[in-house]
Amino acid sequence: MTPETLGKGAADVFAGRFFLVSYLPTLALSLFVLVLVRAGAPGEHIDFGLAWRAAARLNAGELTLLVLAVTLAALVSHPLQLPLVRLMEGYWPTALRRVGALGVRRQTRLRGRLDAEANRLEESMTDAEIQAAGTAGTRLRQLFPPTDRLLPTALGNALAATEHRAGAGYGWDAAVAWPRLYPLLGATLRAVVDDRRNTLDVTVRLAATAFVAGAAAVALLSRSGWWLFLALGPLTLSWICYRQAVGAALRFGEVVETAFDLHRFDLLRALHLPLPAGRSQEQVQAQEVCAYWRQGMPVAFAYDHDAEDRTATTPDGVT
Repeated sequence: MTPETLGKGAADVFAGRFFLVSYLPTLALSLFVLVLVRAGAPGEHIDFGLAWRAAARLNAGELTLLVLAVTLAALVSHPLQLPLVRLMEGYWPTALRRVGALGVRRQTRLRGRLDAEANRLEESMTDAEIQAAGTAGTRLRQLFPPTDRLLPTALGNALAATEHRAGAGYGWDAAVAWPRLYPLLGATLRAVVDDRRNTLDVTVRLAATAFVAGAAAVALLSRSGWWLFLALGPLTLSWICYRQAVGAALRFGEVVETAFDLHRFDLLRALHLPLPAGRSQEQVQAQEVCAYWRQGMPVAFAYDHDAEDRTATTPDGVT
Protein backbone atom coordinates (compact mmCIF):
# COMPACT_ATOMS: atom_id res chain seq x y z
CA MET A 1 0.00 0.00 0.00
CA THR A 2 1.49 3.31 -1.10
CA PRO A 3 1.64 6.49 1.01
CA GLU A 4 -0.79 8.05 -1.46
CA THR A 5 -3.31 5.27 -0.80
CA LEU A 6 -2.89 5.64 2.95
CA GLY A 7 -3.36 9.38 2.68
CA LYS A 8 -6.52 8.97 0.61
CA GLY A 9 -7.92 6.45 3.09
CA ALA A 10 -7.29 8.77 6.03
CA ALA A 11 -8.84 11.67 4.13
CA ASP A 12 -11.95 9.60 3.40
CA VAL A 13 -12.33 8.77 7.10
CA PHE A 14 -11.88 12.34 8.30
CA ALA A 15 -14.20 13.74 5.63
CA GLY A 16 -16.91 11.16 6.14
CA ARG A 17 -19.77 10.29 8.43
CA PHE A 18 -17.64 9.12 11.36
CA PHE A 19 -15.71 12.38 11.51
CA LEU A 20 -18.80 14.58 11.29
CA VAL A 21 -21.18 12.60 13.47
CA SER A 22 -18.88 11.18 16.15
CA TYR A 23 -15.35 12.58 16.15
CA LEU A 24 -15.96 16.34 16.05
CA PRO A 25 -18.67 16.38 18.77
CA THR A 26 -16.56 14.12 21.00
CA LEU A 27 -13.52 16.32 20.48
CA ALA A 28 -15.50 19.47 21.29
CA LEU A 29 -16.91 17.95 24.50
CA SER A 30 -13.49 16.68 25.60
CA LEU A 31 -11.80 20.04 25.06
CA PHE A 32 -14.60 21.90 26.83
CA VAL A 33 -14.35 19.74 29.95
CA LEU A 34 -10.53 19.76 29.92
CA VAL A 35 -10.42 23.56 29.68
CA LEU A 36 -12.76 23.91 32.66
CA VAL A 37 -10.71 21.47 34.74
CA ARG A 38 -7.41 23.13 33.79
CA ALA A 39 -8.92 26.51 34.64
CA GLY A 40 -9.52 25.39 38.23
CA ALA A 41 -12.93 23.72 38.22
CA PRO A 42 -14.37 22.50 40.44
CA GLY A 43 -13.36 25.35 42.71
CA GLU A 44 -14.11 28.92 43.67
CA HIS A 45 -11.47 30.59 41.49
CA ILE A 46 -11.55 30.08 37.73
CA ASP A 47 -8.61 31.28 35.63
CA PHE A 48 -8.70 30.42 31.93
CA GLY A 49 -5.16 31.72 31.64
CA LEU A 50 -4.08 28.62 33.54
CA ALA A 51 -5.79 26.44 30.93
CA TRP A 52 -4.09 28.33 28.08
CA ARG A 53 -0.64 27.99 29.68
CA ALA A 54 -1.23 24.28 30.33
CA ALA A 55 -2.18 23.77 26.68
CA ALA A 56 0.95 25.62 25.53
CA ARG A 57 3.13 23.26 27.57
CA LEU A 58 1.73 20.07 26.01
CA ASN A 59 4.38 18.03 24.23
CA ALA A 60 3.99 15.81 21.17
CA GLY A 61 3.47 12.68 23.25
CA GLU A 62 0.71 14.24 25.32
CA LEU A 63 -1.04 15.59 22.22
CA THR A 64 -0.85 12.16 20.60
CA LEU A 65 -2.32 10.56 23.72
CA LEU A 66 -5.15 13.12 23.73
CA VAL A 67 -5.95 12.46 20.07
CA LEU A 68 -5.94 8.70 20.63
CA ALA A 69 -8.21 9.02 23.66
CA VAL A 70 -10.71 11.20 21.74
CA THR A 71 -10.60 8.81 18.77
CA LEU A 72 -11.26 5.81 21.03
CA ALA A 73 -14.18 7.59 22.71
CA ALA A 74 -15.62 8.52 19.31
CA LEU A 75 -15.28 4.93 18.05
CA VAL A 76 -17.00 3.55 21.15
CA SER A 77 -19.86 6.06 20.91
CA HIS A 78 -20.37 5.78 17.13
CA PRO A 79 -22.58 2.64 17.25
CA LEU A 80 -24.77 4.43 19.81
CA GLN A 81 -25.96 6.99 17.24
CA LEU A 82 -29.17 5.13 16.36
CA PRO A 83 -30.15 4.56 20.03
CA LEU A 84 -29.43 8.25 20.63
CA VAL A 85 -31.78 9.28 17.82
CA ARG A 86 -34.44 6.91 19.14
CA LEU A 87 -34.04 8.41 22.62
CA MET A 88 -34.49 11.93 21.29
CA GLU A 89 -37.50 10.76 19.27
CA GLY A 90 -39.22 9.86 22.54
CA TYR A 91 -38.84 6.09 22.72
CA TRP A 92 -38.14 6.18 26.46
CA PRO A 93 -37.89 3.45 29.10
CA THR A 94 -40.78 2.58 31.36
CA ALA A 95 -39.34 4.70 34.17
CA LEU A 96 -40.02 7.82 32.09
CA ARG A 97 -43.55 6.80 31.08
CA ARG A 98 -45.15 9.65 33.04
CA VAL A 99 -42.85 12.24 31.46
CA GLY A 100 -43.57 10.71 28.06
CA ALA A 101 -47.31 11.00 28.65
CA LEU A 102 -46.91 14.70 29.42
CA GLY A 103 -44.95 15.13 26.20
CA VAL A 104 -47.61 13.33 24.16
CA ARG A 105 -50.32 15.56 25.63
CA ARG A 106 -48.36 18.66 24.68
CA GLN A 107 -47.78 17.36 21.15
CA THR A 108 -51.49 16.51 20.92
CA ARG A 109 -52.38 20.13 21.73
CA LEU A 110 -49.93 21.44 19.14
CA ARG A 111 -51.30 19.05 16.54
CA GLY A 112 -54.86 20.07 17.39
CA ARG A 113 -54.09 23.75 16.82
CA LEU A 114 -52.58 23.04 13.41
CA ASP A 115 -55.46 20.76 12.54
CA ALA A 116 -58.02 23.42 13.45
CA GLU A 117 -56.18 26.02 11.39
CA ALA A 118 -55.78 23.70 8.42
CA ASN A 119 -59.46 22.73 8.38
CA ARG A 120 -60.83 26.20 8.96
CA LEU A 121 -63.62 26.77 6.43
CA GLU A 122 -65.42 30.10 6.32
CA GLU A 123 -67.11 31.81 3.41
CA SER A 124 -65.61 35.16 4.40
CA MET A 125 -62.01 33.93 4.39
CA THR A 126 -59.55 36.16 2.54
CA ASP A 127 -56.94 34.85 0.13
CA ALA A 128 -54.29 35.28 2.82
CA GLU A 129 -56.34 33.23 5.29
CA ILE A 130 -56.89 30.49 2.70
CA GLN A 131 -53.16 30.40 2.02
CA ALA A 132 -52.44 30.26 5.76
CA ALA A 133 -54.81 27.30 6.08
CA GLY A 134 -53.03 25.53 3.25
CA THR A 135 -49.66 26.16 4.88
CA ALA A 136 -51.00 24.81 8.16
CA GLY A 137 -52.19 21.68 6.37
CA THR A 138 -48.75 21.14 4.87
CA ARG A 139 -47.06 21.60 8.23
CA LEU A 140 -49.57 19.26 9.86
CA ARG A 141 -48.72 16.58 7.31
CA GLN A 142 -44.96 17.10 7.71
CA LEU A 143 -44.74 17.51 11.49
CA PHE A 144 -47.27 15.03 12.87
CA PRO A 145 -48.38 11.44 12.27
CA PRO A 146 -51.97 10.40 13.08
CA THR A 147 -53.05 11.05 16.66
CA ASP A 148 -52.71 7.41 17.72
CA ARG A 149 -49.03 7.41 16.69
CA LEU A 150 -47.94 10.62 18.43
CA LEU A 151 -44.63 10.63 20.29
CA PRO A 152 -43.60 12.98 23.13
CA THR A 153 -41.04 14.99 21.11
CA ALA A 154 -41.14 17.17 18.00
CA LEU A 155 -38.27 15.21 16.44
CA GLY A 156 -40.01 11.90 17.00
CA ASN A 157 -43.23 13.15 15.42
CA ALA A 158 -41.45 14.62 12.39
CA LEU A 159 -39.76 11.27 11.69
CA ALA A 160 -42.95 9.33 12.48
CA ALA A 161 -44.80 11.54 9.98
CA THR A 162 -42.25 10.61 7.31
CA GLU A 163 -42.64 6.93 8.16
CA HIS A 164 -46.42 7.28 7.91
CA ARG A 165 -46.67 9.18 4.61
CA ALA A 166 -43.66 8.11 2.49
CA GLY A 167 -44.97 5.70 -0.13
CA ALA A 168 -48.33 5.38 1.65
CA GLY A 169 -50.27 6.69 -1.34
CA TYR A 170 -48.92 3.76 -3.37
CA GLY A 171 -49.58 1.19 -0.63
CA TRP A 172 -46.02 0.93 0.71
CA ASP A 173 -45.12 0.76 4.40
CA ALA A 174 -41.98 2.90 4.57
CA ALA A 175 -40.72 1.23 7.75
CA VAL A 176 -40.28 -2.15 6.04
CA ALA A 177 -39.83 -1.05 2.41
CA TRP A 178 -37.14 1.62 2.87
CA PRO A 179 -34.23 -0.75 3.70
CA ARG A 180 -35.01 -2.61 0.44
CA LEU A 181 -35.55 0.52 -1.63
CA TYR A 182 -32.44 2.42 -0.54
CA PRO A 183 -29.89 0.13 -2.29
CA LEU A 184 -31.75 0.68 -5.58
CA LEU A 185 -31.48 4.46 -5.57
CA GLY A 186 -29.43 6.14 -8.28
CA ALA A 187 -26.16 7.82 -7.40
CA THR A 188 -27.57 11.35 -7.48
CA LEU A 189 -30.59 10.69 -5.24
CA ARG A 190 -28.60 8.49 -2.87
CA ALA A 191 -26.09 11.31 -2.38
CA VAL A 192 -28.93 13.64 -1.39
CA VAL A 193 -30.41 11.03 0.97
CA ASP A 194 -27.03 10.42 2.61
CA ASP A 195 -26.33 14.12 2.97
CA ARG A 196 -29.66 14.82 4.65
CA ARG A 197 -29.36 11.79 6.92
CA ASN A 198 -25.88 12.90 7.95
CA THR A 199 -27.18 16.39 8.68
CA LEU A 200 -29.91 14.89 10.87
CA ASP A 201 -27.44 12.73 12.77
CA VAL A 202 -24.92 15.56 13.20
CA THR A 203 -27.51 17.93 14.65
CA VAL A 204 -28.85 15.23 16.98
CA ARG A 205 -25.34 14.39 18.19
CA LEU A 206 -24.46 18.06 18.66
CA ALA A 207 -27.66 18.65 20.64
CA ALA A 208 -26.86 15.73 22.94
CA THR A 209 -23.18 16.67 23.24
CA ALA A 210 -23.95 20.29 24.05
CA PHE A 211 -26.47 19.19 26.68
CA VAL A 212 -23.85 16.94 28.32
CA ALA A 213 -21.36 19.82 28.18
CA GLY A 214 -23.89 22.10 29.87
CA ALA A 215 -24.58 19.53 32.59
CA ALA A 216 -20.83 19.07 33.12
CA ALA A 217 -20.41 22.85 33.38
CA VAL A 218 -23.14 23.02 36.03
CA ALA A 219 -21.42 20.28 38.05
CA LEU A 220 -17.91 21.74 37.68
CA LEU A 221 -18.83 25.41 38.20
CA SER A 222 -21.41 25.05 40.96
CA ARG A 223 -18.96 26.60 43.49
CA SER A 224 -17.55 29.21 41.12
CA GLY A 225 -20.03 32.05 41.54
CA TRP A 226 -20.94 33.90 38.36
CA TRP A 227 -18.94 31.47 36.26
CA LEU A 228 -21.89 29.08 36.62
CA PHE A 229 -23.70 31.14 33.97
CA LEU A 230 -21.13 29.78 31.49
CA ALA A 231 -23.30 26.64 31.40
CA LEU A 232 -25.98 28.62 29.59
CA GLY A 233 -23.81 28.66 26.46
CA PRO A 234 -23.79 24.91 25.73
CA LEU A 235 -27.37 24.49 26.99
CA THR A 236 -28.57 27.18 24.58
CA LEU A 237 -26.55 25.56 21.80
CA SER A 238 -28.21 22.23 22.64
CA TRP A 239 -31.68 23.75 22.19
CA ILE A 240 -30.68 25.40 18.90
CA CYS A 241 -29.21 22.15 17.56
CA TYR A 242 -32.35 20.25 18.56
CA ARG A 243 -34.54 22.69 16.62
CA GLN A 244 -32.18 22.28 13.67
CA ALA A 245 -32.52 18.50 14.01
CA VAL A 246 -36.29 18.82 13.63
CA GLY A 247 -35.78 20.86 10.45
CA ALA A 248 -33.27 18.27 9.21
CA ALA A 249 -35.86 15.54 9.85
CA LEU A 250 -38.35 17.40 7.64
CA ARG A 251 -35.83 17.71 4.80
CA PHE A 252 -34.89 14.04 5.18
CA GLY A 253 -38.58 13.13 4.98
CA GLU A 254 -38.96 15.07 1.74
CA VAL A 255 -36.20 13.13 0.00
CA VAL A 256 -37.48 9.77 1.30
CA GLU A 257 -40.87 10.59 -0.22
CA THR A 258 -39.13 11.47 -3.48
CA ALA A 259 -37.32 8.14 -3.45
CA PHE A 260 -40.64 6.26 -3.29
CA ASP A 261 -42.11 8.45 -6.03
CA LEU A 262 -39.24 7.78 -8.43
CA HIS A 263 -37.97 4.29 -7.58
CA ARG A 264 -40.83 2.16 -6.28
CA PHE A 265 -41.12 0.36 -9.63
CA ASP A 266 -37.39 -0.40 -9.51
CA LEU A 267 -38.09 -2.25 -6.28
CA LEU A 268 -40.75 -4.35 -8.01
CA ARG A 269 -38.37 -5.10 -10.88
CA ALA A 270 -35.63 -6.12 -8.42
CA LEU A 271 -38.13 -8.50 -6.79
CA HIS A 272 -39.08 -9.85 -10.25
CA LEU A 273 -42.70 -8.88 -9.69
CA PRO A 274 -44.94 -7.64 -12.51
CA LEU A 275 -45.57 -3.90 -12.76
CA PRO A 276 -49.15 -2.92 -11.85
CA ALA A 277 -51.53 -1.66 -14.51
CA GLY A 278 -53.07 1.04 -12.29
CA ARG A 279 -52.93 2.68 -8.89
CA SER A 280 -55.49 0.45 -7.20
CA GLN A 281 -53.62 -2.65 -8.34
CA GLU A 282 -50.35 -1.06 -7.23
CA GLN A 283 -51.71 -0.39 -3.75
CA VAL A 284 -52.93 -3.96 -3.30
CA GLN A 285 -49.63 -5.37 -4.56
CA ALA A 286 -47.50 -3.11 -2.33
CA GLN A 287 -49.62 -3.89 0.73
CA GLU A 288 -49.25 -7.62 0.12
CA VAL A 289 -45.47 -7.34 -0.27
CA CYS A 290 -45.17 -5.25 2.91
CA ALA A 291 -47.37 -7.65 4.85
CA TYR A 292 -45.09 -10.49 3.76
CA TRP A 293 -41.98 -8.59 4.89
CA ARG A 294 -43.49 -7.33 8.11
CA GLN A 295 -45.46 -10.36 9.34
CA GLY A 296 -44.63 -13.22 7.02
CA MET A 297 -48.17 -13.23 5.65
CA PRO A 298 -48.56 -15.85 2.89
CA VAL A 299 -48.73 -14.24 -0.57
CA ALA A 300 -49.09 -16.06 -3.88
CA PHE A 301 -46.46 -14.09 -5.79
CA ALA A 302 -46.60 -14.24 -9.60
CA TYR A 303 -43.08 -13.54 -10.85
CA ASP A 304 -42.04 -11.71 -13.98
CA HIS A 305 -38.45 -12.73 -14.76
CA ASP A 306 -38.29 -10.49 -17.82
CA ALA A 307 -38.61 -7.37 -15.64
CA GLU A 308 -34.85 -6.98 -15.30
CA ASP A 309 -34.46 -6.81 -19.07
CA ARG A 310 -36.77 -3.79 -19.18
CA THR A 311 -34.65 -1.76 -16.73
CA ALA A 312 -32.72 0.98 -18.47
CA THR A 313 -29.77 2.43 -16.60
CA THR A 314 -28.40 5.89 -17.22
CA PRO A 315 -24.66 6.67 -16.82
CA ASP A 316 -25.04 7.92 -13.22
CA GLY A 317 -26.98 4.86 -12.16
CA VAL A 318 -30.47 6.40 -12.06
CA THR A 319 -33.10 4.01 -13.43
